[in-house]
Amino acid sequence: MQRHLISAADLTRDDAVLILDTAEEMARVADRPIKKLPTLRGRTIVNLFFEDSTRTRISFEAAEKRLSADVINFSAKGSSVSKGESLKDTAQTLEAMGVDAVVIRHGASGAPYRLANSGWIDAAVINAGDGTHQHPTQALLDAFTMRRRLIGRDAGLGQDLSGRRITIVGDLLHSRVARSNVDLLHTLGAEVTLVAPPTLVPVGVETWPCEVSYDLDGALAKCDAVMMLRVQRERMNAAFFPTEREYSRRYGLDGDRMARLPEHAIVMHPGPMVRGMEITAEVADSDRCTAVEQVANGVSIRMAVLYLLLGGNEPAVTHTRPTGPEEK
Repeated sequence: MQRHLISAADLTRDDAVLILDTAEEMARVADRPIKKLPTLRGRTIVNLFFEDSTRTRISFEAAEKRLSADVINFSAKGSSVSKGESLKDTAQTLEAMGVDAVVIRHGASGAPYRLANSGWIDAAVINAGDGTHQHPTQALLDAFTMRRRLIGRDAGLGQDLSGRRITIVGDLLHSRVARSNVDLLHTLGAEVTLVAPPTLVPVGVETWPCEVSYDLDGALAKCDAVMMLRVQRERMNAAFFPTEREYSRRYGLDGDRMARLPEHAIVMHPGPMVRGMEITAEVADSDRCTAVEQVANGVSIRMAVLYLLLGGNEPAVTHTRPTGPEEK
């Protein structure tokens, strides 16, 4: 593993499979009466969030506390950032406090990379989402969910997603989740198809390792998993489609479209879901939808990432055994 986790594109196949396998070990901790490991005792981790977040922030905090780390939550609202403090000054303040890792979410693409390579701070940096650029732990938890559902919890150990066909649908233009998933799924051997209105397809997408389609119905019949993305109105400064009703009719997933999926195929959503637009309540609440499962898997994945970046080379989960007479 490298020192930082900035982009899903930085991970090799072996890196990604190691994280997924380690997450399986971490997931077993959640089945224990006491969901805690002493791995990061004495380490201090700061959650540096300049953008609003529910799932990612709480997921990282849960992961850090289950590994016994000391956790500091930083929110831009109510901090000196609202008074004009720069990222550099904030980073140097954290450095003076002696933090071991920084989990950063920022509205500017490239902010985590800048933090990791600027020399402002001597700590591991984990990208929790930067602008429309990358969200590597989301891509990892999505791949983890796919591997569990499509291959199996134990059968998937050591395996990638070779030959699996994944369709990602929605606001590709503003989606860091789509970019991260394309990078990681390609590394893991999956075939990815992107589906969106032409106005929501990024410039230069032809260089990405995936196919692009504008026909959702045509793509559904042959996929193993379909991932629906939210339309990110907060990042839009123009009209990218006529009406919500028109978007939902052409690119929304309802019960009829779900019925066209292969029997084994799953429906995914990184959240938050806008029910009635990109996904109907019928689909969101069905057994085939993994949205809630993805949240649970996110804690295991983030525990694995933190362990591998900060925990050293010891086994993730130690198994105690009885002490024999000669060992006393």
